[in-house]
Amino acid sequence: MKGANYLFLFLCLFALPLSLSAQQNGNWLMYFGTNRISETLSIHTEIQHRNNTIAPVNLEQLLLRTGLNYHFSDKAFVTAGYGYITNYDIEGSLEGPESKEHRVWQQFILNNKIGRVKFEHRYRIEQRWVNLNYKARFRYRLMLLLPINKPQIETGTLFIGVYDEVFINSKSTFFDRNRLYGALGYQFSSTIGVQLGVLFQQVSDFGKCYFQCGVTYNPDFSNRE
Repeated sequence: MKGANYLFLFLCLFALPLSLSAQQNGNWLMYFGTNRISETLSIHTEIQHRNNTIAPVNLEQLLLRTGLNYHFSDKAFVTAGYGYITNYDIEGSLEGPESKEHRVWQQFILNNKIGRVKFEHRYRIEQRWVNLNYKARFRYRLMLLLPINKPQIETGTLFIGVYDEVFINSKSTFFDRNRLYGALGYQFSSTIGVQLGVLFQQVSDFGKCYFQCGVTYNPDFSNRE
């Protein structure tokens, strides 16, 4: 299947959620870093500026997250980390955030390939203190990465990324939310990549689309030979 057919399929998959929420869309600007500090350890850094509107001028949520990764191999690693999240009420009268959240989180990521397609399974547990009220949440994400112009994702590769992630609460309302995501990506170098895409988030009976721009920057600081 040629690259044009992949692009057509991608657009078809995400035309429906876009049309369903065309009246109200948001925008997420994201940075992700995984920086090796030894053969088995790396540091995760993440910043997400989530906006209520397409223009990045109406802040809905600011997420800052970091963690320490332990790599069993190039296909599996675990993470323990901390996140600080502030949420803003667009229609509220408060000048500052409506809520502040301190989050401790753990995850396990496992990768495998079938042909050209890379599958990433992410299992995450979160302990959350939202305005000092404790909550726990469980998440599972299945992501597919498909290179278009090369057999695998490397420098100069155009690729498609698709995932679905479900969020489950430990108590109260069992279902928290679901996220369906699709993007086109380009790998500029071994350390820098960009994805432009759309995320459709369903929370209870409310759904909304977010246009996304994500940048990854993964330099190796370990001085490995």
